[in-house]
Amino acid sequence: MSEALVSGVIHAGIVPSDCIFTTDISKDRLDHLERTYQVHIGTDNEEAVKWASIILLAVKPQVLPKVLKTIKKSIKKNHLVISVAAGVPISKIVAGLPLRTAVIRAMPNTPAMVLKGATALAAGENVTEDQLSVAKEIFEASGKVVVVEEKLMDAVTGLSGSGPAYVYVMIEALADGGVRMGLPRNVALTLATQTVLGTAQLALESGEHPGVLKDRVASPGGTTIAGLHELEQGGIRATLMNAVEAATRRSQELGS
Repeated sequence: MSEALVSGVIHAGIVPSDCIFTTDISKDRLDHLERTYQVHIGTDNEEAVKWASIILLAVKPQVLPKVLKTIKKSIKKNHLVISVAAGVPISKIVAGLPLRTAVIRAMPNTPAMVLKGATALAAGENVTEDQLSVAKEIFEASGKVVVVEEKLMDAVTGLSGSGPAYVYVMIEALADGGVRMGLPRNVALTLATQTVLGTAQLALESGEHPGVLKDRVASPGGTTIAGLHELEQGGIRATLMNAVEAATRRSQELGS
């Protein structure tokens, strides 16, 4: 995820590569980032924090407390801290940093790797409008951005954070259906993937309700309505809604 963001801001011309300092525990990972993006690299988080004005915490939730403890003394009042640690509330991040630190919580998703991500941002009480605008610009370099109240971030995690996995399952199932009906595997997978890609793009760009777009494909007594009937019998709507709910509840558990 962090590499996707680095790639996005560099290619969009938002941040020059020599203004980015990345840290990691893996030398191979650091060598890859330096070779690919010509960014500064290192293993010392304190050094990186002293060097930068915007701190992106792209770590696992269970690692975050240790990282916060390491960088706390180096955080100054002009720093903006952005966390992509899933499920960790702003209050817990602020508690591990100096008083009145500006903290933004972000939930991007993996399509950011191809600059088609969906990111939600929630700003802490010490964040200024200018800082929020900067954060939006960073994440817009790799996709769409929305700003929500923090209480909605678990729902964001259940929908767009976990959502790519749901879509991969649907792509795989569509391709399997094509194979079952006689299509070669590679052909079925290409058709399924491109269908999902094109359909999502049309829904996004048209701005029309998905139900309206669906009705345009489903002609009376035709093939599509027969397929839709099977989907409804299988409870696809309820199943997808339940998946979002289950992932949301799990995010709430992780953050508690």
